[in-house]
Amino acid sequence: MNSDHLFFLGLMGILLVFFIWERWRYDLVALSGLLLCTVLGFVPSEEAFLGFGHPAVVTVAAVLIISRGLSNAGAVEILTRYVKVATSSSPSIHVAVLSSLGGLISTVMNNVGALALLMPVAIQSSVEAKRSPAVVLMPLAFGTILGGMVTLIGTPPNIIVAHYRAEVAGEPFGMFDFTPVGGVMALVGILFVALVGWRLIPIARRSQNAPQDLFSIQEYLTEVEVPENSKAIGKSLSELEMATEDSDALIIGLVRGDQSIRGAAWREHIQVGDVLVLEAGPQGINKFVSTLGLKLTGTQPKEEIPDSEQKPSKRQDEDMLLEAVVPPDRSWLVGRLAGSLKLRSRFGINLLGASRQGTPYRGRLREFRFKAGDVLLLQGEKERVLEVIGQLGCLPLAERGLQLGKPGQAWLASGLFALALGSAMSGFASLPVALICSALGMVLLNIVSPRDVYQAVDWPVLVLLGAMIPIGQALERSGATTVLAGFLVNMMEGLPPIILLGIIMVLTMTLSDVMNNAATAVVMAPLSVAVAQNLGVNTDPFLMAVAIGASCAFLTPIGHQNNLLVMGPGGYRFGDYWRMGLPLELLILLVSIPLLVFMWPLTGQS
Repeated sequence: MNSDHLFFLGLMGILLVFFIWERWRYDLVALSGLLLCTVLGFVPSEEAFLGFGHPAVVTVAAVLIISRGLSNAGAVEILTRYVKVATSSSPSIHVAVLSSLGGLISTVMNNVGALALLMPVAIQSSVEAKRSPAVVLMPLAFGTILGGMVTLIGTPPNIIVAHYRAEVAGEPFGMFDFTPVGGVMALVGILFVALVGWRLIPIARRSQNAPQDLFSIQEYLTEVEVPENSKAIGKSLSELEMATEDSDALIIGLVRGDQSIRGAAWREHIQVGDVLVLEAGPQGINKFVSTLGLKLTGTQPKEEIPDSEQKPSKRQDEDMLLEAVVPPDRSWLVGRLAGSLKLRSRFGINLLGASRQGTPYRGRLREFRFKAGDVLLLQGEKERVLEVIGQLGCLPLAERGLQLGKPGQAWLASGLFALALGSAMSGFASLPVALICSALGMVLLNIVSPRDVYQAVDWPVLVLLGAMIPIGQALERSGATTVLAGFLVNMMEGLPPIILLGIIMVLTMTLSDVMNNAATAVVMAPLSVAVAQNLGVNTDPFLMAVAIGASCAFLTPIGHQNNLLVMGPGGYRFGDYWRMGLPLELLILLVSIPLLVFMWPLTGQS
């Protein structure tokens, strides 16, 4: 083992530590590693950024844009219309229907997008069935992850492994080469979560309420009137908030006569007789009222605030409440303080509450720092609140109540996608070129707007891939993977190759549970090939083991974005995931290894 080997093995160890620590985003960690390798001469400067044009990176970007197009066109919502028919029966059928639909959609579109489409359906159907959303949300997340195993474009690890095979064997895996084993794994996994898995979720989670009930216990809406001698007269609302900053009372409405003041009128000066609508606990209300010399006129529990279907008063009939979840890597809210965002002045909406892991936040909202998976309670005008949720990079937890897209767009988007797949499978065009053409067609036909293109692409994942691919190539050129593979084979000397195949899958599963699955595939694909070559056996089953293992992130909420997305709405704790995830991973390991060897014999040619 020479100095180059030690450098790369040390670098990979450091990168893994930072990936798992999550102190800095994984794309920044990977890019820093690439720059370090380039500065030290291990990656030629002219090759440093070639990874960003790698076919795997282009394919992932195209799939994300096409997923947004299918969503915008309403192609997926055609399927979801019929979900509620079956969800009012037993929990097992409810879980089976949602998880199966999630898995089916994830075979052809990004699994994060599939979950985002189905999560509101899952929550609403749970409320109607008088069932906790915790019963269905984790199985739904697992189902969408399992569905990604079935096809080449189902998940980034499959795309990475397929294109790495082209570098090793001269030809990538095809669109449906993953289906024989991945399809069986998806079917077995969904049957498990539907029949057994949901029962392993702690009873405390299965008996809790829906997300909208998180915010209805301790906080109230209060109306206060401005009398003649009030200190508030002549001040703007922003000045009032500055004057009462310590009261922790949020002004969410101004009523003058029978008119609710909105928009730019929030800068109007307070007049005698105006009514301010406050959101605060009893102590905050008392401090606000005493500081400004206001008069209490009424208090009502927050659960009585009208939603989009209730209109109890002229003052509030244009407002709605909506819960939204903060997704990882896609929302610019992550890491920011609520008080620094000025949501009302910038967007015209109010943040009324926040919840983390099923527990409402009871401190001062302006000091709340957003994290991925948080559930937010937002209030604003009906026409505005859904639009703003999208601008914030969040996902709504309520059904939109309208059909997306124009008539015929669903079939048009599906046709463009099918044409791209047909072109790639017939050899008329490579898969990256065919998918990019399909994505461009959706933009030209206004199915996906140019703005949507940039919002749909998961830029941190693309930066991660673009940075890790050159590092992986340099790692191979140095011979470090061969040394590591030889060490692993020597440790297991005398054991049959199928045991080492299982060890590769277990290692991949373990890494995927604590770091991004795309990074896991980039790291493990070269190692798996080196192990197979050291043993003198077919490399294909080892690459497929990496593809399956990288998608088996079921033990923790941080292993996959979908696990983290359902954590807040489902009220799960970090330790809840392994209860269902561990037996699921063991089941996949036991079933997939014999299937892999059957489909790609170890003694066959790669």
